[in-house]
Amino acid sequence: MQIDWVLKSFESLTPLQLYEILKLRSQVFVVEQQCVFLDMDDKDQACFHLMGFNEEEVLVAYTRLVPIGVAYDGYPSIGRVVTSPIARGSGLGRVLMQESIAQLKKMIGNMPIKIGAQLYLKSFYESLGFQQFGEIYDEDGIDHLPMLRAAD
Repeated sequence: MQIDWVLKSFESLTPLQLYEILKLRSQVFVVEQQCVFLDMDDKDQACFHLMGFNEEEVLVAYTRLVPIGVAYDGYPSIGRVVTSPIARGSGLGRVLMQESIAQLKKMIGNMPIKIGAQLYLKSFYESLGFQQFGEIYDEDGIDHLPMLRAAD
């Protein structure tokens, strides 16, 4: 699957891009995962948005790259990690995270990255170099755990 990666600040997103991002996040987090929560948490404006478009120019992968101090004191983060159901099973989730880590390193340099991962994805994130960094916690009815990826 050929992916065209686009990274933008919140201010530079077009209305259509923002709509597609929120639609994909809602489709997966709210509808598919049946998690009722307020997705618009006032962090998007401070973040950069990594979008992956397929050959048909459909948004199939997305993360928000979170600057130091916005989600965690002293750490940058990667959040709202999502792939479209139409792209599942293709390995795109791994490619998305690798691209997100690379883009975050370009933006802030080589430093540790902290994330809040859904518990069922622990081994996936461990395969990308993240390690558990605290206790399991409930976030919107889904078990999560803090994870940290050390600088290379």
